[in-house]
Amino acid sequence: MKQTIPTYDLSGITRHGILIERIEKRTISTEDNLFDKGIHRDSHYIFTFLESGKAKMMVDFKMIEARDKAVFFLLPGQVHEGILMEKVTGWFIAVKADLLPDSVRSVFEETIVDIRPISIDKNWTEKLSTCAAILQMSCTEEMLDSKEGFLVIRSLMNAFTGMYAMIFSGENNSGVSGENRAVQLVRKFRILVRKEFKTMKSPSSYAEALNISRGYLTDVIREVTGRSAQYWIHQEVLIEAKRLLSFTQLSVKEISYDLGYSDHAYFSRLFSKIEGCPPSEFRNKKENGE
Repeated sequence: MKQTIPTYDLSGITRHGILIERIEKRTISTEDNLFDKGIHRDSHYIFTFLESGKAKMMVDFKMIEARDKAVFFLLPGQVHEGILMEKVTGWFIAVKADLLPDSVRSVFEETIVDIRPISIDKNWTEKLSTCAAILQMSCTEEMLDSKEGFLVIRSLMNAFTGMYAMIFSGENNSGVSGENRAVQLVRKFRILVRKEFKTMKSPSSYAEALNISRGYLTDVIREVTGRSAQYWIHQEVLIEAKRLLSFTQLSVKEISYDLGYSDHAYFSRLFSKIEGCPPSEFRNKKENGE
């Protein structure tokens, strides 16, 4: 194991921050490492669109499976490993986060439900296929190197990812338009927690950052999600702790400091309370394949 979880970006593949590949009846097994970089993060978004076939991969300790007509995406920073494919036809698109409009990113990054593959109908399949094909045809060096051409490509990318946003916001009943104030507040809280969980540990600090009272924040979070505000803070700490325990050689003390806890004994107690076992036991189980 390494001391850190590798993070890959698109700079070694493309200098423009956009990669699009057509997949035709592709099968990838565990012995095929073309798509497998091992356990890693990416600094960019990945959009996978299946027209047919079956795909499976591990994302943050959850096995994700998509089949037939389906869409799925990975957020920057999520830890994942090699994808397995069975006769997959579809599209694979990677794009730097700063090339996407905020309105689209907010749907993905501020979601209040677990991200999972979503099956789509023939109408969506045709729209996404057409847009992806036009995007691929447009991604020539001449277009990418031209200011006007790159604007066209970004517009096409916005259209493609915008359709993804519509599909996911519709499926989760969490579209930006028409949301009540409570849901909007939960979204703001969740995205802030994802960014600041290493330095901000209490609901009070998030309430202050959001210019509301602690009581109002905790009431709204519980009403909308069924969980406490502290639960969501601890979940971000837990998932990052599990990533570091599983995929690095950092000691429990080093991981504790990395996550913003100066008292590693307190961190160990907190981890044990949430996960049901101490950090060292969790690591041993992972190393033994449990």
